[in-house]
Amino acid sequence: MLLFHLTCQPNHGLLESHIAMNQHLLALLALASPVVFIATALASTLQPGLRPGLIKRMSTAATLISIGVAALCSYSVFSYGLLETSLLGVQDIGLRLRLDSLSVLMFSMIALLGFIVVRYSFNYLDGDARQGIFLGRLAAAIASVQLLVLSGNLGLLFLSWVLTSMSLHRLLLFYGERSGAIVAARKKFIMARLSDVCLLAAVVLLYLQFGTGRLETIFQVIKTTLASGDSLPGLDLVAVFLVGAALLKSAQFPTHGWLIEVMETPTPVSALLHAGLLNAGPFLIVRMAYVMEASTYAPLVLIVVGGFTALFASVVFLTQTSIKTALGYSSVAHMGFSLLVCGLGVYAAAMLHLVAHSFYKAHSFLSSGSVIDTIRSAKVTAAKRTGNPFRIGLGILLGLGVYTGFALLWGIDPVKEASLLAIGAIIAMGLSRLFTSALDSNGSLKLVLRATLLSLLVVAAFFTLESGAHHLLLTQIPELSTPSLTKIILTGALLVAFGAVVFSQIVAPSLTNHPSYRALAIHLRNGLYANTILDRIVGALYSHDAESQPKVSDHFEAIAHQKPLETEALKPESVLD
Repeated sequence: MLLFHLTCQPNHGLLESHIAMNQHLLALLALASPVVFIATALASTLQPGLRPGLIKRMSTAATLISIGVAALCSYSVFSYGLLETSLLGVQDIGLRLRLDSLSVLMFSMIALLGFIVVRYSFNYLDGDARQGIFLGRLAAAIASVQLLVLSGNLGLLFLSWVLTSMSLHRLLLFYGERSGAIVAARKKFIMARLSDVCLLAAVVLLYLQFGTGRLETIFQVIKTTLASGDSLPGLDLVAVFLVGAALLKSAQFPTHGWLIEVMETPTPVSALLHAGLLNAGPFLIVRMAYVMEASTYAPLVLIVVGGFTALFASVVFLTQTSIKTALGYSSVAHMGFSLLVCGLGVYAAAMLHLVAHSFYKAHSFLSSGSVIDTIRSAKVTAAKRTGNPFRIGLGILLGLGVYTGFALLWGIDPVKEASLLAIGAIIAMGLSRLFTSALDSNGSLKLVLRATLLSLLVVAAFFTLESGAHHLLLTQIPELSTPSLTKIILTGALLVAFGAVVFSQIVAPSLTNHPSYRALAIHLRNGLYANTILDRIVGALYSHDAESQPKVSDHFEAIAHQKPLETEALKPESVLD
């Protein structure tokens, strides 16, 4: 027996080493996807022009390989859990890939979106004199985002963060002769560099505090320290810098102006930007969730800025007459909501919202050209509202009642899961508007029943999918904790603000002819002029090259001195139609 034990012991060690090597190779396989996209970007210099057959074939192959790699990585993580490659760098900082449930979720989403956007670009830019170089730049952007979500070390995280901004900048300037494109790209460039500085500061502080760039080591130390009841005071400043990087990257108020002006670029760029690159901010916060959990003040900043941005942009969105501008404000609002949810500590819900929004926004931009035809061919007309106060009140109560009843049946803990209930309360407000539109109208009983069925479906989907996302990401995000008194107060104030806005939308049909309402609609149509102030600042920064770029200078000047009532598009009638 002893001889058998001594003989098998080395084999057991060899088996463990073999398994570890296989897991390392599986993690390294994920690198194949960004590599083929990078190869496509480099090859585009050989066929930069009209109908580049080679680049089209390489782009198609890259997207298909990316989907296959994503499927294999998902199976590997399901089978083995966390997978990492060895470090390529010095002093424990450099390049390391990390495969876990969070990175695989984002990687798979990017692979699918990349396939859709690339295929759409074949037809959209067919006949363009620079289609080859466009596909190359698109491939470079996709590769940068994939490296970002696969980062397992602070070095690769920062490098890929910068690369996503630089690749996007080249796409925004694809039509570099257009002054509007230059203006938007310059504003984006400034915000991106400020974001890079914030992330660099956070990376340096993390490395100095933990002595390593490996994310897993940092997370484990934080979890162990917090579980023992000790504190990590140095992480407050780190978390604030991370929040600053995320807010600037995701176009939060008041730096959102560039996002609503990037319409000079081809539609595939808008789809990739709004559905993919813009998500870098919320992803960074979720990836660094353990750092955020150890901070006191950073989550509060996310709640305030993200909540206000979500509220501001969603209201401005309702007043827009341009489809793409409205979609831009919609993205600003969704990013604000995602960051708000992160601030509340419900990271699973934030990721659920992020993924759902990405596919929705990609479809919205890629189909934006056919929206008018769809509306004209629609057979359904809106029911006329009656303005009955009793029916309005009943609709609000029904919306709240459906949500509250389902939360109780689901077994939500109102103390520990107060943050989750707060997020759902915003959804309940939307249900109230749905019920009110059905009850306070000349619609039939069938319309009310449809509204009830749809409300039940929405609430059930929210709690079910959130639970599924939480189970999927359980090992990569902190457990939901009881919110502090400050969080409760801020959340309550936001809920009151959201409630006031929803109520104003419910009673809006009776206010459309009021002069104050029309005046407010005009100011909201212009985003309360926050972007005009930003244009003045950026225009001043670039005033030194006014002679070399007269068109850009004139564009800044025109925006800065814009008067809403002087343009036909901003008349009250066009805003309220």
